Amino acid sequence: MATNKVRLATAWLGGCAGCHMSFLDIDERLLDVLESVDVVYSPIADIKHFPENVDVTIIEGAICNSDNLKEALAIRKNSKIVISFGDCAITGNVPSMRNKLKIDEVISAVYSEGPGASPPKPGLDILPQILTKVLPVHAVIPVDLYLPGCPPDPERILAVISALLAGKPVELPVEMRNFG
Repeated sequence: MATNKVRLATAWLGGCAGCHMSFLDIDERLLDVLESVDVVYSPIADIKHFPENVDVTIIEGAICNSDNLKEALAIRKNSKIVISFGDCAITGNVPSMRNKLKIDEVISAVYSEGPGASPPKPGLDILPQILTKVLPVHAVIPVDLYLPGCPPDPERILAVISALLAGKPVELPVEMRNFG
């Protein structure tokens, strides 16, 4: 059976999940959105690898570690439209506050010099490598749309999603273009 539904993915990188929570705050109008999409990837779904042929991907959070970087590259490769979702994805926001710190010194202070036993070296191999600097999504991959806010309010999210699903250009009113 063929479907004309939009293949939608959402991703959660280095952030707090507030943008995804705001997406859920669309409330009952979310049911209307879900009638037009197939959710093919999301932090709330148990899908291990980013799928191919995704129409729209909404990325929350900044690029903080090697796993975030790998996922962002897979998203761009397999998505027609990529949306930076929220201030962390757009600017780095709160996660990028660590850019002022010397990350090697922080890791050493926490894991080597901190209280308790240091984690065994072999155990560190399974953890993603922390990047020297936290990066906004557009610093790593091309982004098609920016949806600002911390988190974006539900009306702003619905305006963008509704325009995309209707095949219309996304034109947010001036009052919906602010950060924070």
